[in-house]
This record gives sequence, structure tokens and C-alpha cells, in this order.
Amino acid sequence: MTAARALALFAAAGLAEIGGGYLVWRCLREGASIITGVVGALVLVVYGVIPTVQHSANFGRIYAAYGGVFVVASLLWGWGVDGLRPDRYDWIGAAVVLAGVAVIYFVPRP
Repeated sequence: MTAARALALFAAAGLAEIGGGYLVWRCLREGASIITGVVGALVLVVYGVIPTVQHSANFGRIYAAYGGVFVVASLLWGWGVDGLRPDRYDWIGAAVVLAGVAVIYFVPRP
């Protein structure tokens, strides 16, 4: 699997995780329709499937890396959807998290 494919899968999973969670949030916390919540739940199921097509067979490493992607995707979602612009400390934290993701997922192991 190429790094580009792995990164695309990380991005798709991040979008599905944040998007699905957001739709459920809207249903339960903001009074959106039950259909909104059901669609959100289905998107979260898709999120659960996406990591299974990553090259690595190590569940823990894949999900640890997805955790880092989730942090960055959450900041970007908050900025784009909620209008809460990340500050410099958010960006520093995101850089640290992404460095950790790179080490966990991309460093070759024997």
C-alpha cells in the first residue's frame, strides 16, 4: 500500500468519524430529526469498516494512528463547520500528534 493510499484512507476515516458523530450530536443535542441521527450512525459504521482496508495487520497501531487523525480532523471540522478557528497552540498540538502518527504508522519495523 502506498503512503498516498494510506493517507487517503486516514482522511476518509476521519471525515466519516467526525461527520457521523456530528450528525448524531445534531440529533441528540440540537433537535435534528431522527433520520439525521440514523444517517450519522450509518456513517459511523462506515468509519468502522475503513480501517480494515489499511495494509497493516496491527489493529492497535492502526487505531492509534487514527486517534491522531481524529484530533486534527476535529480541529478542522470545528473551524469549518462551527467557525471556531484553532489557535497557535491547537496547531502546535496537531503537529505533535501528526508526528506521532507518522512514527506509529510509517516507521519501518523488522
